[in-house]
Amino acid sequence: MSHLLLEIGSEEIPAGYITPALNALSSALLQKLTDARIDHGKAQVYATPRRLAVKIEDVADKQKSIQSEVIGPPAKVGFDDQGNPTTAALKFAEKVGVPVKKLVVKETPKGAYLAAVMKQRGIATRTLLRDILPQVILSIPFPKKMRWADLDIEFARPIHTILALLGHKVVKFQLGNIKSNRYTNGHSFMSPAKIKLQAPEEYLSTLSSAQVMADMQDRRSKLEHDIADVARQLNGSILPDDELVDIVNNLVEYPVVVAGNFDKEFLEVPDEVLINAMREHQKYFAVVDKYNKLMPCFIAVNNTVAQDMAIVAIGHERVLRARLADAQFFYQGDLKVSNDERVQMLKKVLFQADLGTVYEKIERVAEVADSISAAVAHEPMPAAEFADLKKHVVRAAMLSKSDLVSQVVGEFPKLQGIMGRVYAAVAGESPLVATAIEEHYRPVYSGAPLPETPVGAILSIADKIDSICGCFSVGLVPTGASDPYALRRQGIGILQIMKDQGFSFSLSDLIAESLRHFKPENLPAVQEQVATFLKNRMTNLLVDDGFSKDTVAAVLSVAADRIPDTWRRAGALEQLKAKPDFEPLAVAFKRVVNIIKKADDITMHEPDQKLFQHETEAALLNAYEQVKNRVEDDLAKGLYDQALVKIASLRDPVDSFFEGVMVMAEDIKVRHNRLALLDMIADLFGKLADFSKLTT
Repeated sequence: MSHLLLEIGSEEIPAGYITPALNALSSALLQKLTDARIDHGKAQVYATPRRLAVKIEDVADKQKSIQSEVIGPPAKVGFDDQGNPTTAALKFAEKVGVPVKKLVVKETPKGAYLAAVMKQRGIATRTLLRDILPQVILSIPFPKKMRWADLDIEFARPIHTILALLGHKVVKFQLGNIKSNRYTNGHSFMSPAKIKLQAPEEYLSTLSSAQVMADMQDRRSKLEHDIADVARQLNGSILPDDELVDIVNNLVEYPVVVAGNFDKEFLEVPDEVLINAMREHQKYFAVVDKYNKLMPCFIAVNNTVAQDMAIVAIGHERVLRARLADAQFFYQGDLKVSNDERVQMLKKVLFQADLGTVYEKIERVAEVADSISAAVAHEPMPAAEFADLKKHVVRAAMLSKSDLVSQVVGEFPKLQGIMGRVYAAVAGESPLVATAIEEHYRPVYSGAPLPETPVGAILSIADKIDSICGCFSVGLVPTGASDPYALRRQGIGILQIMKDQGFSFSLSDLIAESLRHFKPENLPAVQEQVATFLKNRMTNLLVDDGFSKDTVAAVLSVAADRIPDTWRRAGALEQLKAKPDFEPLAVAFKRVVNIIKKADDITMHEPDQKLFQHETEAALLNAYEQVKNRVEDDLAKGLYDQALVKIASLRDPVDSFFEGVMVMAEDIKVRHNRLALLDMIADLFGKLADFSKLTT
């Protein structure tokens, strides 16, 4: 066995392309080897901006041989009476490529048939790799690909070299005008010469001697250590930013850290603006003091060791000063415009062609947020938080998008919401209003923080439901391949916020209130469409939270209108399922449900005790009456686990009922009476879940 090494040397690949490309490269190569019946070990990936590489350990020298059996014509037609092969046998032997004398007779359930055992000898791995490796290289997905010269191949950036070694030997192939070989390149500035490799095991050490750290994790560790060390020398620490570390790590082949300073006058600009200017445009790390206050310095990461790093630092400072001066200019200009003036400017900003301007959107959002405020005013929260709730919510709604027309957000789009909060605070708005403006965008991605304040949570829900209902009203429904308005993320956000805040107002009422502003022609159909859309998001969230799929189906089929209750019902049902006697309980209740479903043409009524013919009928009614009020009381209090325990006590009376009587009696009155009794039982536990959906 030998190690396989493939390296694709190219012009600088964008940082965001590298990790997904490496994952695709290694998984595709492993799959190709497996499909080709080539035994192999684990994969290790390496990368810099100028190379993507994968090493597969313990690759077999040849693919596995295989043996297969092919059944031919019946034996009686394959040979004549003298035992000589017939035309049928000859044709079969020719087809499978074996001599006639190698044919055997095989007994099958259908009788005796001619058969041939075919052996396919394994081909040398190096021979197979000549086709596999080019396919794998060209299969790597990139957000954008390019062509170069007059070649037909595409890649993220023009390819310059391909290193392909299986053990000590080159895997020879050609891709475009590039022939594979055993050469790689060192650092483009510090060691640009070609480097000859004798074996894959030399790869990391050889590149390291040429000032290239190809192991991404080692490079990241050095980067983190060096920026932290330089920050300590500045009497500060790095503002945590793992994403920026990943980006910078994929921008360099050998990280060289240098510190720089900027004028203290720029600290009058909000920290978020300064940090964004350093991060987004220059990929610089911000430095904070022990009080977490931004310091007038930064840390840059270079790709080359210079003779005089002080000169390098001056260059960084000069570039950053221009950026910060622009940010300061934009910020000071924004302070000359009031928030209310910016709100009026939104009348000229289009939200969506069929849904009007952003100003029209915030007016709708303000009304929906106002109605939500009235609904949550009855929630179990401190009274002080609701004293001016409606006023704060409506004001925050009207200011929520005002920063979209600010100069700072125009230059730094990622600061939307953040600058709205800053400008509201500067203008003397309530802290609740200012905070809600930033929070209403949350969650901004999967797993991101949710709004923390009730005002921010209400505004976030109102804004998201407006986008969802508006888009559905004009036919902009997400598909499997397209969701340009991120409606799925917004739907998940609504549900997460309602669960997190304990908002138990009706989801259907929320949808109806929002759709009222759009008045689609097919209102009932659109309302049902939006409800189903959110229910599907709910299904995914419940499963992600660890609930089994049958529990989720059982709970949502009964009700999905009040979010915290839905989660509590799912939790209570999961607890009940964990009990050792759950399966017979579920079987009994499923039987009740199934019988009622089959008799849905029967008009149900209160059971008449005069029609009871067996003691189990009276016993079941009595057991039902004993638990009914207590169960309904538990349900009203949201004590779903206790309600289910009480309902579970009906199992024995239900089992006895089925053993004692035939529900579908010949006497129609008796049959309907028994069905009515079962209907009451089904209605009781049907308030929590549809037991027919449970797997038993």
